[in-house]
Amino acid sequence: MSLDNPFKLGGTLTPIWSSSPMSQSQDILTQIPGNPWRGLQNADRRWSQLRQTPPPSPHVVEESPQPLGECEWDVVICGGTLGILLGASLAQRGWRVAIIERGVLKGRDQEWNISRSELQTFVELDLLTPEELDRAIASEYNPARVAFPGSPDIWVRDILNLGVDPVYLLETLKQKFLAAGGTLLEQTSFQNAEIHPDGVQITTDGQSLTSRLLLDAMGHFSPIIRQIRGQQRPDSVCLVVGTCAQGYPNNETGDLFVSFTPILNQCQYFWEAFPARDGRTTYLFTYVDTHRDRFSLEFFFDEYLRLLPEYQKCQLDQLDFKRALFGMFPSYRNSPVRSPFPRLLPIGDSSGSQSPLSFGGFGAMVRHLKRLTEGVSEALTADCLDVQSLALLQPYQPNLSVTWLFQKTMTVGATETVKNDRAINELLAAVFQAMEAAGDEVLRPFLQDVVQFGSLSQALFRTSISSPLTVAKVVPQVGIPPLLDWLRHYLALGGYQALSPLGRAIGNSPFNPDDSRQRYYLNRWSDAWTYGSGGDYHL
Repeated sequence: MSLDNPFKLGGTLTPIWSSSPMSQSQDILTQIPGNPWRGLQNADRRWSQLRQTPPPSPHVVEESPQPLGECEWDVVICGGTLGILLGASLAQRGWRVAIIERGVLKGRDQEWNISRSELQTFVELDLLTPEELDRAIASEYNPARVAFPGSPDIWVRDILNLGVDPVYLLETLKQKFLAAGGTLLEQTSFQNAEIHPDGVQITTDGQSLTSRLLLDAMGHFSPIIRQIRGQQRPDSVCLVVGTCAQGYPNNETGDLFVSFTPILNQCQYFWEAFPARDGRTTYLFTYVDTHRDRFSLEFFFDEYLRLLPEYQKCQLDQLDFKRALFGMFPSYRNSPVRSPFPRLLPIGDSSGSQSPLSFGGFGAMVRHLKRLTEGVSEALTADCLDVQSLALLQPYQPNLSVTWLFQKTMTVGATETVKNDRAINELLAAVFQAMEAAGDEVLRPFLQDVVQFGSLSQALFRTSISSPLTVAKVVPQVGIPPLLDWLRHYLALGGYQALSPLGRAIGNSPFNPDDSRQRYYLNRWSDAWTYGSGGDYHL
């Protein structure tokens, strides 16, 4: 199969967003079981809507001054795919938990990639035994590569090198949740919530529930989050497309961050690849704004198929495609989102507590699972369910905010004039070479989406020494106001780093105030300093 190619690498031809009557994406996707072509069209419609005038915000949450009375549940979680992680952990601690899931709570076939050290959270929280954790690992590989044109490849081990089987993991957690007394309402859709002084009344399409606390785990496009954010547009969107296929000539190593083309279509293309249990998963992703002239996901999938043979040194006709993957992941500078409502807490992707560089999802949820389990438990115990108290469970984290500068340097504005179509690759190559030279304590945290003050400072210093001209070009590209804003977060990161030992001391201290509210606030400040400085990460 072939695809008309209106682009010459490094050229300046005008892009043609519309596809032919039968694009290569349609040709291939309609042959994959389940016909993901329809799913791509649906995702494209949502992406198109996001680039147009935002629709009116839904109104699904309101407040009532009338007391509700005795609540049936301590916690109701809307969104079961990732909500089951926290739901199972809370149920095992004795809380009355109900989960609302609009479909059937089950994992998808596509594996979730993560590092082994992060998976130990499930054992630490007694959610999985070591044997169950091993069984949940569907694939494992080493090493993984970071690569840019004209720069030596960087190889690392034990980073995102495990593929977790979501089907087994979620079914295991589901059964443990039910055994601990949890209630799962499948095929049940959230409709609205009414917040009272003493609880929340949640209405679904089939019944009404009352709870002391409502957790929103419905993801980026949650109706609750759409109401809270109103007409606010995402500051950035990560578009991603990919497949899992068999037939690749080499499938022993992975790619964490690879680019081999210059800027194309007003954006820089990046690639990932992971060996999977039933083939090889490859992704193409990019960071863009929401300008109305941005290309469609179908066009981006065509680009993926056009460049995949060059990327993986293969021919498309030798591949047996098993699954297709595509989506968009919005991110906001104003994150984590601040809920204006008491007794309501966004978690996971709903909260926006992942960095703008990451896709969020499973990895981000696992990273904060222990913190959220302990925090929600203490909030329920102390009845710290007001707006100010719950805000401490999703605090400002400067180590996430500083990554906006990195995201900015990897984004080209839709109307921006590109003078050097290799500038992004040149900068990234210089930064990663500097981090590799600084050692594992600098490189490895960054590759796992953790930024620490000392590591970041080393990387910036080494890059400015080794590639001063490349760094100097960043200033006009990014602009002075964003740099000053970044400096504020950078200094805050240093402050949180200084406070992090105090936070650990509080957490490890045998001293515990008799007042449960005071204990709640002390532990939340400790968590904010620890996680906000990247202090939760250890080599």
